[in-house]
Amino acid sequence: MTMKTLLLLRHAKSSWKDGEIADRDRPLTARGKRDAPRVGQLIRERELVPNLIVSSTAKRARKTADLVAEHCGYKGEVELLDDVYEADVNTLIKVLAKAAPDATRVMLVGHNPGLDELLFALTGVDEHLSTAALAQLTVAVAKWRDLEANTAAKLEKVWRPRELQ
Repeated sequence: MTMKTLLLLRHAKSSWKDGEIADRDRPLTARGKRDAPRVGQLIRERELVPNLIVSSTAKRARKTADLVAEHCGYKGEVELLDDVYEADVNTLIKVLAKAAPDATRVMLVGHNPGLDELLFALTGVDEHLSTAALAQLTVAVAKWRDLEANTAAKLEKVWRPRELQ
């Protein structure tokens, strides 16, 4: 059975300072701008550079995806999808199912509760992803289009920014 690697990355810390800004337009805080590159470096060091990065269109997710992509050595375009913003498990599964069959490692940059729920649906592990937390899953599918909410996956590791140097 061919296995795929799924990297789930919750957007980095974002600001609630300006109550006038729409949720979708909230920027990263200084901590978020510091954490995202560190996650990118971790991805590079662990040789987990994705073949595809898919991100929510929310500003905080886009900026996180861009910083991580830059610091991990990702060469492709970050694919921005409105569907990832405020998505539930079924929507996230549909997004991932559209990934190219030859993409062995896909990173999804999004939001909670959707990412936590997807992680639980695939692995049965109830793990909370804090901001800029990265989860590595091994997924038992030959092609992304075969991914379903009940597909067996193994949670390999979760990294949180505060645990990184």
